[in-house]
Amino acid sequence: MAEAVQTNPLWRENKVKNYLPHMTVPEVESFLTRSDMVIIPIGALEQHSSHLPIGTDFINGKELCKLIAQERDILVAPVLMAGQSPYHMAFAGSITLSAETILKVHMETVESLIRHGFRRFVFMNSHGGNTAITTFLVDQINQKTSAVAVDYSVAIKPFLKVGKKEEATALDRHAGTGETSNSMYLMPDLVQLDKATTPTLTLPEHLTKMLPEVIKEEPTAKLLFLSEGLKAKDTGKKTSTKEMTTTGVWGTLNPNEATTERGAENIKIEVEAFIGFIDKWNELVKA
Repeated sequence: MAEAVQTNPLWRENKVKNYLPHMTVPEVESFLTRSDMVIIPIGALEQHSSHLPIGTDFINGKELCKLIAQERDILVAPVLMAGQSPYHMAFAGSITLSAETILKVHMETVESLIRHGFRRFVFMNSHGGNTAITTFLVDQINQKTSAVAVDYSVAIKPFLKVGKKEEATALDRHAGTGETSNSMYLMPDLVQLDKATTPTLTLPEHLTKMLPEVIKEEPTAKLLFLSEGLKAKDTGKKTSTKEMTTTGVWGTLNPNEATTERGAENIKIEVEAFIGFIDKWNELVKA
């Protein structure tokens, strides 16, 4: 009797519905009889302190898209892991791509999928540094191809449930409690909460003075703060991550205050909101 062959001991992945990398050609052909909608996450490979993996933005974006695709027929088609992250390059492992590269890869991806019959595209940007690129990409697709593209963050806004929001008391952004909570829900095995430490923030003096209004979400202060903060070292702004925080967390809270419950609620709200958008888009297309 032949001895059973041991398969890859590291394999842990299960086949996921509507996830392009897992699908066969007949499955894509069958999908196209039901829908022509695609969602493409745009993430990053960049430092997320000592408690979250470098792939946090890519993995979280991809996993959120996969959850949405279990509720409605929308193809999940990630094609690029890295994004624009020059301000994190002082931390080992971070990768940054030019805006031109990111744009070109995604334009060619859309052109490929159009050839197969896809016509509606949603870009989910899961990394703040890609925001302007995503906006321009959506516009270029709408201006230059037969497809229609939308930005996920814009699309979900009218469908988001506005709940009671606790007033913020501290800066809590990159790799902070919010992102860590979402990660604890979306990729629990990759979060090392025991390695989280309280960051010490060192900002240029004028940004420090601005901080109380930024925390209160005062629009002008927040706009100016984010326009100057978290920029590459060679800009001379002294706001690259390493210049502001040795831990890589852009905030003052210890990420170990994050909870899975908070992450679950955040993701539930987003999934429900985007389902609302999909249903409305399908309704308008059929009208």
